[in-house]
Amino acid sequence: MIGRNHLQGSSASVRRKPRHSRERVNPLEMGPRLLGDDGVYCFHLCGWSVRRYRLRMTGFTFVELMASIAILMLLTTVALPLARIQIQRTKEVELRRDLREMREVIDHYKDFADHQMIPVKADTFGYPPDLQTLVDGVELKGSATAKYKFLRKIPVDPMTESADWGMRSMQDDPDSRSWGGQNVFDVFSKSDGIAMDATKYSDW
Repeated sequence: MIGRNHLQGSSASVRRKPRHSRERVNPLEMGPRLLGDDGVYCFHLCGWSVRRYRLRMTGFTFVELMASIAILMLLTTVALPLARIQIQRTKEVELRRDLREMREVIDHYKDFADHQMIPVKADTFGYPPDLQTLVDGVELKGSATAKYKFLRKIPVDPMTESADWGMRSMQDDPDSRSWGGQNVFDVFSKSDGIAMDATKYSDW
């Protein structure tokens, strides 16, 4: 007859450890360990030994690399025309602003001449003799030294990248491309380019 103690001893001997048992370690031994030979990282956390597998990084395959290059080329093909359009639009805005500024200054000069605030040369009809006069300034009547400057500097044409503007005098035809030289009644761009609205820059 087998005693109870013997059965208990037998059952105790065949008792298995839990499948997911963790190794008990000293709580004072905390911090990461070095990488073991089995390719895993081990560290201690709250007294328990925890093992984490190292993430293995793999490089791009040839197919993935070719797909990435194809996508990059497609994006570049789309982006370049958009960039050119944006640059052209910016230049057109700048050209309109420069033309408007110079025409307003010419009208301002004409207003001073009509009010006899500045001396007027013959055949100028009160318009400036040239654009540089607007920068250099004109002596005011009644003052021997004071000069009134209408323009800080002649702006650069964004289309030609030059400060050489086309000019028309009061005596020239409205669509003339040559300057008579008597005065500056109007200015225009010397560019032969076509704007985004299908008009010529020289007609602005």
